[in-house]
Amino acid sequence: MYENLETASESIGLQRLAIEPVSRVEGHGKVTLLLDAERRVRQARLHVVEFRGFEKFIQGRPYWEVPTLVQRLCGICPVSHLLAASKATDFFVAGNVPISPTATKLRRLLHFGQVLQSHALHFFHLASPDLLFGYDDPVAHRNVVGVLQDHPEIGLIGVKLRKYGQEVIRVLTGKRVHGTGSVPGGFNKPLSAEERDYLKQDMLTVLGWASHGLSIAKQLFVGDEAANQGFAAARSNFLSLVAPDGGMELYHGGIRVKDADGGVVLDHFDYRGYNAILHEEVKSWSYMKFPFLTALGKEQGWYRVGPLARVNNCDHIPTPRAEAARADFMAHGGGNPVQATLAYHWARMIELLHCAEAIAELLDDPAITGTDLSRSGTPLHEGVGVIEAPRGTLFHHYRIDSNDLITMANLIVSTTSNNTAMNESVRAVAAECFDGREITEGLLNRIEVAIRAYDPCLSCATHAVGKMPLSIEAVAPDGELISRLVKSGDGSFSREAAA
Repeated sequence: MYENLETASESIGLQRLAIEPVSRVEGHGKVTLLLDAERRVRQARLHVVEFRGFEKFIQGRPYWEVPTLVQRLCGICPVSHLLAASKATDFFVAGNVPISPTATKLRRLLHFGQVLQSHALHFFHLASPDLLFGYDDPVAHRNVVGVLQDHPEIGLIGVKLRKYGQEVIRVLTGKRVHGTGSVPGGFNKPLSAEERDYLKQDMLTVLGWASHGLSIAKQLFVGDEAANQGFAAARSNFLSLVAPDGGMELYHGGIRVKDADGGVVLDHFDYRGYNAILHEEVKSWSYMKFPFLTALGKEQGWYRVGPLARVNNCDHIPTPRAEAARADFMAHGGGNPVQATLAYHWARMIELLHCAEAIAELLDDPAITGTDLSRSGTPLHEGVGVIEAPRGTLFHHYRIDSNDLITMANLIVSTTSNNTAMNESVRAVAAECFDGREITEGLLNRIEVAIRAYDPCLSCATHAVGKMPLSIEAVAPDGELISRLVKSGDGSFSREAAA
């Protein structure tokens, strides 16, 4: 609506507020707010300011290198890229022949371990300080160290859950980060009985931790439900994969889209035709694209993905404890999809419990230690792989030439699909919380909390805790600095006024 406001700012007296970079997320980004003459927020934008270029530089590489290459997009969810790329490149080995049941189960086990550890990291380490201490708590205390000091049992549950998820990954791929395992056409090593028994030995404890984490997330939301329902509001469509029976499906399924009222827009759509239903808009002020549903157009067709979308979209969750939690969660929508942005955290922990239950079931499946790991068939020259990554639906699409070299690559990562929604949430928070006069730490915190609810991986990169400086600037249309609030690497703040 305000696409041209920034270029017109000088002539109509608008002022620009910049928040850079955004902290406690994976990757680097900044937020700008454009204010009118009455200092009301007219526009809010989340900018992704890094360019990685994976879609380009893997061109010319042999397809069998791609799953290992593209997982370097991320240090938090590399398994998601490994599996999505493996599913796409399966077509180059096996054509339309499905991979073996054992390889499928091993990939699922790997995926559940990945989602479990990623959700644990986000909820307990990145989000819980805001939820436990409040947005106005001093920044030096509002972090994972503060959680470990004040709520050691909560902090330690997060550490242990993540450690278990990483152990699942290590056992299957050889490394906790950027291992191998899933390959085009199947899996490259079996799971031994000894390795299976090792992963099973702590399973009851892991299920207990997951259940306790879910109860924490629920109580933090319902404890102030009225405020949490309205915070960073973004009424949207939802997109995710579902199983043939409508159940939650994290590894393989058809695309389901629901509108904001719960009406089904698409159901069980074959994801290999994703480019017939999605369009990626490019804007000059961000390296991240803006996908939308082509049939609904860019104004009405944007959507959200991730835990909130998956819990809203599915008819049931195929594990008992998580299904009971889903029914409880959906009751808070009054028969409609739950739209509250902060409900992402609650939904995320429902999924974490589902992953723990699914891991337990797979480890009890005799086929998990099978040795039939690969399939071959009539190769195709185009492949699409889609998976539900921790942050949402992840698309990998490749074409190869007669020499088996990649000629085209298109990736729609989960955070990209949430791009418009994050911008809407930032705008909602800024419009409600910015008084037009003073830049405060509270405003900064609330905007970051809104973005952090989506668990964005802005450039599929990680950064060290405590090393993320942050500044907010109010700049006049002529570029003159009005004021600046600076957060240093140690978490302290200093305010600078214009000379």
